[in-house]
Amino acid sequence: MPPAARQSFSRPVFDQTITIQSNHAQRLLDRGFLLVVRALYGIDVVLRILGEEAEMDEVEGVVSALIQELAQALAEEGARLAKLREDHGVTALPRYTNPEAIQVRISTPQVAQYTALIQELDRLMVTMDALWLTGILTNKQRAQGAYAWRTRLLRTGRQIIDIERRARASALKRGKGEELAGTEAEGAAASEEASESGTPRKDATAREVDPEVKVD
Repeated sequence: MPPAARQSFSRPVFDQTITIQSNHAQRLLDRGFLLVVRALYGIDVVLRILGEEAEMDEVEGVVSALIQELAQALAEEGARLAKLREDHGVTALPRYTNPEAIQVRISTPQVAQYTALIQELDRLMVTMDALWLTGILTNKQRAQGAYAWRTRLLRTGRQIIDIERRARASALKRGKGEELAGTEAEGAAASEEASESGTPRKDATAREVDPEVKVD
């Protein structure tokens, strides 16, 4: 496709800046978050254009189920810890010494849903740290709980990446390689100018995530 045509590529996005407080949630940003976001963009947009409709409906259904199951589990654990905090009269929440702001380009509904999982984990860690700092949770309970939830989100992210790779391989087997490359090139070209936008939040380290920026 000619460069002029690529520059005219236009898609709907929300640019959302979120602040992540806890170290455990921040570590998820460093361990494959961008790859998961790009996989979701591939499933929702790129492969939807090129894949068989029934196949992509199934793929999207599997990914939605993974996200919804984890969201429900996080909500239930958050409610349990909130009740524990209420029962012990803990009203204060901790301040974090190095919060991190991240601008996420919300380009599909499932990107928004996965981003919400990171935020929910962060809220869970804040509650857990409040219970730990007030002596309600032991060091061991806090460490094991934080590790288990971070690992669960990492596992779900890897499953999403693997699902996208399998769907991509299926498209390639059907001879869609040239079309796939062209569609991804359009999206990458369209995001180059926008990837420089965004204002860092005060007192927070800032970064930006765009699902269409390639990562080797």
